[in-house]
Amino acid sequence: MSRGGVTVDLNLRLVRYLVAVVEEGHFGRAAKRLYISPPALSQQVRKLERALGVPLLDRSAHPVRPTPAGESFLAEARVALDAADRAVAAVRAHHRRQAATLRLGFMTAPAGWRIGQLLDELRGEVPELSVELVELPWAQQVTAVRDGVVDAALVRLPFAATRGLRFDPVHVEGRVVALATTHPLAARDAVDLADLDDEPHVTDDDADPVWVRWWACDPRPSGVPVRYGPSVNTMDALLEAVASRQAVAITGAFVAESYRHPEVAFVPLVGVEPGLLAICTRAEDPSPLVVALRRAARVVRDEDASLLTLG
Repeated sequence: MSRGGVTVDLNLRLVRYLVAVVEEGHFGRAAKRLYISPPALSQQVRKLERALGVPLLDRSAHPVRPTPAGESFLAEARVALDAADRAVAAVRAHHRRQAATLRLGFMTAPAGWRIGQLLDELRGEVPELSVELVELPWAQQVTAVRDGVVDAALVRLPFAATRGLRFDPVHVEGRVVALATTHPLAARDAVDLADLDDEPHVTDDDADPVWVRWWACDPRPSGVPVRYGPSVNTMDALLEAVASRQAVAITGAFVAESYRHPEVAFVPLVGVEPGLLAICTRAEDPSPLVVALRRAARVVRDEDASLLTLG
């Protein structure tokens, strides 16, 4: 605001002091309410009066009341205080929303129902929870967590680059092989790993090599070297590579539940270790929301009989 063409920087704290004195009608009571001494309160109100160049209080009145200039000032000042309070409340509300917003990453076909189970459990502890789901490229399942792109991610193990990360298992997932419907093995009820020894397997040149090899069952118990076909990094590309018989793909059972392609069949793969779905977080992340997510993961894990069989 300006006084005589000179801009006055209005200190809202001083305005609040003035309002308290007017509301209490007494410096002593107002000082007690504000947790300061009466002399200090009087000094602060006089500082405001000097800044404005007019007396704002009639100190001779009992109770203390505003002067005509004080009445005019307070009518507008209260509006400014209300606006300031609303602005602060908006920021605090934003902070609360941010504090209760979980950025959860997932790769293609992340077992959506399992995410739903996790979030239902988490909302029981954090009712105001807001979730931002972020689909991650296969190559960024764990790096997105490490780099802070997401707070956590539902991932399929295993990985080589695990330093600084924590993995909380939530579900065991059987493995299936994706085959072209014209493939001789596509009509079977189940396929043995040895049946795939002569088949090229899809790869992903950008993804963690440990992850790629594990899902391709490389090395094979038979000792036959795994041959790799086209590099794919989306589920659509994988399905097209399989449908055109460029390669086969060993993947999680949830993929078969989530994706359909008229020229691709998913057949259970027997004699192989099942996959493990886990929540990946930064190991040293102490945020209450991440800690609550880990607790939710433990509850989901403890309810999963398939995990109990793994000890």
